[in-house]
Amino acid sequence: MRYDVGFFSVLVLIAQIWAAVNILQSDATTGAKVGWIALVLLVPLVGFVIWLLAGPRGR
Repeated sequence: MRYDVGFFSVLVLIAQIWAAVNILQSDATTGAKVGWIALVLLVPLVGFVIWLLAGPRGR
């Protein structure tokens, strides 16, 4: 069996959870937090990369 797709999916899921936690801990407004979390969850890999480059920073 091939596990490379499953492994990649788990890495993306971990990245999404990590991003969501950091977004929630940031000083951004509630609307901005909802927008960033929606982006990260609806467009998993691309949203995560955009968040890394331009998203709100943690405390």
